[in-house]
Amino acid sequence: MERSVSKTIVVNISENVTIVEVSKATQKFQSEIYLKKNVDGSIHEINLKSFLGLITLQLRNGDNLVVSAVGKDCEKALKEVVDYLCETD
Repeated sequence: MERSVSKTIVVNISENVTIVEVSKATQKFQSEIYLKKNVDGSIHEINLKSFLGLITLQLRNGDNLVVSAVGKDCEKALKEVVDYLCETD
């Protein structure tokens, strides 16, 4: 059975970080990393490694997200994504 972890966060992306950088940084992980966001009552879940998915999700500071990772290095992957998405200046 594959390992998985998840965490609910509030997005606080520094002006110095782009979501494309976050996606590129996750490419080194074997785990699949997902972001889940409620948009007008509809749940949208994307694979963070997908640029098209990121564009669709339209992340903004203050958004509530569930970040989840599934795979061998899921803890490290989750921590890195949360660090990017909850970064403060």
